[in-house]
Amino acid sequence: MASSKGFAALVIAAALLLALVEPSVAQGISSRATFYTPPYQPSSCFGFDPLPADFLFAAASPAVFNNRAACGTFFCVRCTGNGCRNGNTIRVQIVDLCPGCPGAFDLSQEAFARIADPAVGVISVNYNAC
Repeated sequence: MASSKGFAALVIAAALLLALVEPSVAQGISSRATFYTPPYQPSSCFGFDPLPADFLFAAASPAVFNNRAACGTFFCVRCTGNGCRNGNTIRVQIVDLCPGCPGAFDLSQEAFARIADPAVGVISVNYNAC
């Protein structure tokens, strides 16, 4: 029995450590997101190469884009304000730069519509790399 108690304690400790090391989107960075409409190409990251078939991608602000370092990186984005749909979280890939974005991301129209009503236009979000 002592070994099963020790194992249970180890599992609990590991779970607590993971919770501290890997933040959830709810604990992510707060910002805003907008959306853009087709045509989506060429993109700063991939030119005319195919973009994700599910259309879950985004252009990033210069701070997030970091001189192309974010190209291909995935971010989990959750709508947190007015116009949100069911608290959905999406996973988007960075494919472009948005030099004039009012927040961290300019989502594809399809990605935006998964988490918010497009009529809102600008939403509050929490995000982190995922």
